[in-house]
Amino acid sequence: MIAVIDYDAGNLKSVEKALIFLGETPVITRDREELLAADKVILPGVGAFGDAMDRLHQYGLVDVIKEVVKKGTPFLGICLGLQLMFESSEESPGIEGLGLLPGKILKIPETPGMKVPHMGWNTIARTNSGLFKGFTKEEFVYFVHSFYVPVNDCTAAVTDYIHPFSAALHKGNYYATQFHPEKSGSVGERILRNFLEL
Repeated sequence: MIAVIDYDAGNLKSVEKALIFLGETPVITRDREELLAADKVILPGVGAFGDAMDRLHQYGLVDVIKEVVKKGTPFLGICLGLQLMFESSEESPGIEGLGLLPGKILKIPETPGMKVPHMGWNTIARTNSGLFKGFTKEEFVYFVHSFYVPVNDCTAAVTDYIHPFSAALHKGNYYATQFHPEKSGSVGERILRNFLEL
């Protein structure tokens, strides 16, 4: 069973549709037992870091997520879902993230001639993770974000917009993409299929 965490995240339906297209029957849930029983769990997200953490707490999902990942279930964070996996974000000072990965989410710096939020298609490079099995060249994926994770030891793919940042992360059973695979056409489908086949 593929479980998609329901915390009023904004892009639940597009993730659900992408999984159905791949032949899955995802369960959209915030139920502890369903999440713990799932073979794979996805944390999608669009919106603000602080508001999202408030909802995760409100629905009692913070401890459940930590239980899910502790038992080794493959866990995929998408966009805001990736950012929530970290300890904190410049977007919401004083708000603690899930703390699954060390570090802080930073704001994309204002740069003359460059738009923030970073919105549109960009290539991903250095794809050293099972998420990118079968990739032989740089591929285009779709981004919408104003905050980013610096390149670090968990970086599985890099994109350069104003400066290099982590487009995807992988550590143990933790996977995450700053881009939206569910909006990235056939490339995104391949990434989601790779996650489903882990």
